[in-house]
Amino acid sequence: TIEDLSGFHDEYREALEDIIAAKAEGTPVPTPAEGGEKEKGEVVDLMAALNASVTAAQESRGGGGEGASVHEMRPSKKTTRKTPAKKTAASKKSTASKKPAKKRSAS
Repeated sequence: TIEDLSGFHDEYREALEDIIAAKAEGTPVPTPAEGGEKEKGEVVDLMAALNASVTAAQESRGGGGEGASVHEMRPSKKTTRKTPAKKTAASKKSTASKKPAKKRSAS
């Protein structure tokens, strides 16, 4: 566990509190400070990374390119789904209008 939290500073919370205070007072919302631009991340070619990973895995197994490979996938064939038969109005009416049978006494 961390016992001394004095070295940490929550910049996001501070900026959010400044925005809330500015909106509550009706003053213009503060803009981000100059020079506070974030670094842009590196764009990675995922297929190249996958191919390199597969090649490295094959070499680590001692295989010379046999076994796993990367290839284009074909789109799957669309299958048609059968829909259940719809009940007609006549069939709904006949089941709804049936009355239960009367009980007869044993005589």
